[in-house]
Amino acid sequence: MSEIDETPRTYSGALLAALAVALLAAVVGLIWCSVLGSRVSTQQAELTTAQQANAQLAANLRETNARLRVATDELGKSLGLTQKQMDARAQQILRREQAEEANSQRLANAQQQTAQQVSTVSSEVSDVKTDVGGVRTDLTKTQGDLAKALSQLQSMRGDLNNQSTLIARNHSQLVLLQERGDRNYYEFTLEKGRRKPVGTVSLELRSANPKQSAFTLYIFADDRRYVKKNRNVDEPLQFYSGKTPELFEVVVNAMESKKEVSGYLSVPKNVPVPPMAQTVSASGSTPQRKKKGFFGKLIP
Repeated sequence: MSEIDETPRTYSGALLAALAVALLAAVVGLIWCSVLGSRVSTQQAELTTAQQANAQLAANLRETNARLRVATDELGKSLGLTQKQMDARAQQILRREQAEEANSQRLANAQQQTAQQVSTVSSEVSDVKTDVGGVRTDLTKTQGDLAKALSQLQSMRGDLNNQSTLIARNHSQLVLLQERGDRNYYEFTLEKGRRKPVGTVSLELRSANPKQSAFTLYIFADDRRYVKKNRNVDEPLQFYSGKTPELFEVVVNAMESKKEVSGYLSVPKNVPVPPMAQTVSASGSTPQRKKKGFFGKLIP
């Protein structure tokens, strides 16, 4: 009997809970509708204000246009111009302003390009300065090496004026002498008993003694013969030659056998060089130049 009485009470509690939830939802809905209504009213008011402002702006614009037309008409009458002419003038002014703006843009672009080119040139100049500095360093080193090499050359007394002169004992030293620029040098190889043109003179080996490093040499110059008898290797053999006599020197610096010697002829710079002299470079290469009357090797 008690269980039957408790059942209606349970249903009554659930119903009350559902009614409370529905009531709460209804209250929330009313509040949300109120908020939305307020926002809508505010937006409508703002829209109305904006429409009124637009209307005022439109009215002001119409008034301004009217005044502008009146001013334009008055200006045209004062200048004696029609509306068409004033429009054409306005277009002309507009085109000129556009052209000036385009010119300004082109000028700005040109200035930017010029700045970039100047920057590039400055960089290249800096690179050139660096290269020049390197060349100067190399030149200084080369000059130092040349001075050191020249200091190693031997000085010998000539057989004619008894003055000391630098001699070369090989081709490399001969190139160093030529680089000084004081004289011209002709290399030669002589065979015993055979007269050979060298430069503007001729030479003939008469005898050679390798054991004693001595030899006898004939020098033919200006229709004269100079006899250099029992002379030593590396000894400067001196004589004068030319219309205005200049000092020539012959140095034999190598004696291959009793029948062959080698050396060079040294002449002043102002002495004419024989036609198409066969030259020898510092590397030892010998360009071939076919001309008769010269058989020595001019050191360039």
